[in-house]
Amino acid sequence: MSEKTRRVQLHEIHKQTAKLTSFAGYEMPLYYKGILQEHLVVRNSAGLFDISHMGRIIVEGTDSEPFLNHVVTNDVSRLLPNNAQYSVMCKENGGIIDDFVIYRLDVTRFLVVFNASNREKDHTWLVRNAKGFNVRIEDVSDNVAMLAVQGPNAARILQELSTEDLSKIERFKCDKTRLAGVESFLARTGYTGEDGFEIFVWDATLAKPDNALKVWKTTLESAKSFEIEPCGLGARDTLRLEAGLCLYGNDINENINPLEAGLGFVVKLQKTSFIGKEALQNQKNEGLKRKRVGIILTEQGVPRPGFEILNDKDETIGHLTSGTFSPLLKRGIGMGYTEPSKAQEGNIVKIRIREKQMRAKIAAFPLYDAEKYGYKRKTAM
Repeated sequence: MSEKTRRVQLHEIHKQTAKLTSFAGYEMPLYYKGILQEHLVVRNSAGLFDISHMGRIIVEGTDSEPFLNHVVTNDVSRLLPNNAQYSVMCKENGGIIDDFVIYRLDVTRFLVVFNASNREKDHTWLVRNAKGFNVRIEDVSDNVAMLAVQGPNAARILQELSTEDLSKIERFKCDKTRLAGVESFLARTGYTGEDGFEIFVWDATLAKPDNALKVWKTTLESAKSFEIEPCGLGARDTLRLEAGLCLYGNDINENINPLEAGLGFVVKLQKTSFIGKEALQNQKNEGLKRKRVGIILTEQGVPRPGFEILNDKDETIGHLTSGTFSPLLKRGIGMGYTEPSKAQEGNIVKIRIREKQMRAKIAAFPLYDAEKYGYKRKTAM
């Protein structure tokens, strides 16, 4: 491990039980028992993740709402207390600085959760653009542990540990609670496509992680009947790709705008102003030059980032930004960008995998059957 590699609050327990990897400058669990097993347990029951490598910033003050509305594309004014909102920050040219979730804690106080790779960049961007606004911006990442219980049994597992009625916390809502006797904040959000909660353990520092350790251990011990498993970044990546969720640095970056990325639903051009609005309005008026798509291979092969997407004439029409083997679908899947005219669902394409050209089709997200899996599932557990 290099001197610059960081550790999270529960590093010691992960070191004893997981295969570790370096990700975004942090030493994190890649898997415990195996990526395949961990992926499927989340789709069929529930998994417990440590996501404390994510960035956590408190924005508060009388101008907190107008300030955030200035730097993000979504409309923060529509966000009620104890509600969450997915959004992006853009540069003046419309390129995505980061995607994240904003939680409104009360009228003038917000929690913003960023990607681990952008912790310093995002903090710097917020501070730079806060001039003229009465706000205080505080990075609390090292003082607040962040866990996630994801899967169709997540609510039942956490209800046994919670002092609050979790049925009242609907999707993209949040509230205070005590979990296993520990002061926590629960949000019905996640990065797997499944129902689930992200858990913020307030008083859990790098030097004194006891509260986070208690929540972690108690959750695993109390939920044995649900066959819950600790899960690493490997399963987190395959799960989010099946669900069609972007990974910053792969699928979105400062050279891709949210309209191209299929994130237009978080771009509120009707707002008076926000950073990047003019560029995004011009892009919408001119028409997109590329579009994010899902890919499912129809023959055996594992696609990877950078692989070419070809048409039936073997002409390159795009490239993959993410690719893996789907444990659920048992075939290769991917995400990438193509010319908009070639992006229709069901279109037959080819993926160049080394010297071979594998047949595939353009598919809508999520890549799985949403009636059987994911937070919209209709099948009872």
